[in-house]
Order: sequence, then C-alpha cells, then structure tokens
Amino acid sequence: MKDIKVIFMGTPDFAVPILESLIEHTNVTLVVSQPDKEVGRHHELEATPVKKVALEHGIEVFQPTKIREEFDRVVNEHADLIVTCAYGQIVPESVLNCARLGCINVHASLLPKLRGGAPIHKALLDGEEKTGITIMYMDKNMDTGDIISKKEYVIKDTDNVGTLHDILSKMGSELLIETLPSIINGTNERIPQNNDEATYAWNIKREDEHLNFNLPSREVFNKVRGLNPWPRANTIINGVEIKVLECFIGEKDSIFSPGTICEINKDNIGICTKDKVIYITRIKPFGKKEMNCLDYLNGIDKEQLMNTIVE
Repeated sequence: MKDIKVIFMGTPDFAVPILESLIEHTNVTLVVSQPDKEVGRHHELEATPVKKVALEHGIEVFQPTKIREEFDRVVNEHADLIVTCAYGQIVPESVLNCARLGCINVHASLLPKLRGGAPIHKALLDGEEKTGITIMYMDKNMDTGDIISKKEYVIKDTDNVGTLHDILSKMGSELLIETLPSIINGTNERIPQNNDEATYAWNIKREDEHLNFNLPSREVFNKVRGLNPWPRANTIINGVEIKVLECFIGEKDSIFSPGTICEINKDNIGICTKDKVIYITRIKPFGKKEMNCLDYLNGIDKEQLMNTIVE
C-alpha cells in the first residue's frame, strides 16, 4: 500500500495512532489539522498533537482556519485517498469528492449510534454496554455516510473516558489498516446507515458537568466516569465546587434525601442518591490539586460535613 497517496485530516491525541499507522503502511503526503492554539499564561502557540507527529516525519501540514473556504491545497494534492479522524471542522464536498478512492472517516462509535463530536463521553454517560469503531465513507452530513467496517468493544465498569479513548484510538488504527486493502481494490462493503436508529453525541457543555443526586446511583456513577478525566463532573459542598473523579455504588439503600452526605469513612464520602448510597473516593476541590478523599478528609471538620446537602 506504500504507493497509495494519502491525505490525513485530524487534530487531537485520539487521531495520532491512526496517522502513525497510515505513515507506516501508506504514502501520507499531506496532513490537514486545526490551527494551533494559545496555551498557558504566556499564550504561546502550541501545535496540535497530529501536527507534531506529521512534522516529526517530515510531512507538510496545512492548517486552514475554515476548510470550507480554503480547500484548494487539499484538492491540488491529487491524492488517491483522504482519511479523516476527529478533524474538528465540517469537510466541504469539494474535498470529499477530490480523491480517487474517496474520503473515509474513523469514528469512535458503532454508527448510526452516537453520531457527533463526543461519542466516547456519551457511550459512558448513557450506560451503553458496548461501543466501538466504525470506518465509513464521508458525505456532506454529520457521520451519515455508508459504513465500510465496524469493530465492537464491550464497556467495563472500570472504564472511563481516558481508558476508552486509548482503547478505541488503538482499535481505530488497527481496523483502518485491516480495511484499507478492500477499499483500494474495490471489494469493500458499503452499507447505508439506518437513520431511524441514529442517536447523537453532542459536545459536552458546562451545564452537563453538574451531578444530580436525585437520579439513580447508576446514572450518577456513569456521569462521573463519563466525564473523567475531562472535563470532569462537579458538585457543590458547603459553597465550594468539587470535581468528582472517582466513585463506586454501595449496597446500602438511601434513607435520606438525595444529595445528603450520610457517611464519612476513612477514605470515602457517602452521598444518597434516588436509590443507593454512592461513595466518592477521588476529588479535586476548587483551586487545589487532585486528591484521594483520605487526604481531603484529613484537612476538614468531618462532623460539620456530615448531613450536609450537596448542591
């Protein structure tokens, strides 16, 4: 496949293994990524993760502010194939149709489920039993193109956004390389999506991060792991925002109002939900570093905390 001329379009860490696999197995001649962003106190520009890898391999990087208006560089490359993964902009039809073998996408869900920009978060938030990777042809709409191949992953209770991100990123790079030969020789499947089965995974908003202990414990547990390690769930204890990073569901039924701190143990804090007590084990108080609840509890008045209603 080294004679196949490929353009890769991607931006974050998730897309890096996909690019690395393409570099190893094909001829990647151009990488398209989002513009660099300012970071830190000094607002220094930082290259995207995909850009860093491309430059390490001596591959030209194109970073249009709006690909819908600045696509000539891509079209003029006359690539055999365009591969996208978490690029971050809507790709115009001029780009979708310019490569001989088409434009394909590596998406982190089992389409048509979880179309959109946050499929890893949403799979956990919704308590899905499985997720996976879909390789599909791109079309003008969001994640609606014909499916080429899929691979499933059974979600574990120990998974969070971080672990699932790394697992699916590696799975995506492997499935892509397995699928490419059939795309190149024209023997691949092309299965239209059933739009009636579609669900959506919109990007997480600030208001989505707040925990609601009036819900069943399972939903609270899923929100905590579905937002960890980023952007992280939060609650308010005695007027202070607390990021909740890890928790587990206990066996005890709730006997107080949801949101009541009903237990303070050596290394966890028990909070009532609609049905069970959920135990928080790792947090990040506002303005402080992440810590285990053991360390947090060593520095506060435990009696004052008991029976507090979290907001």
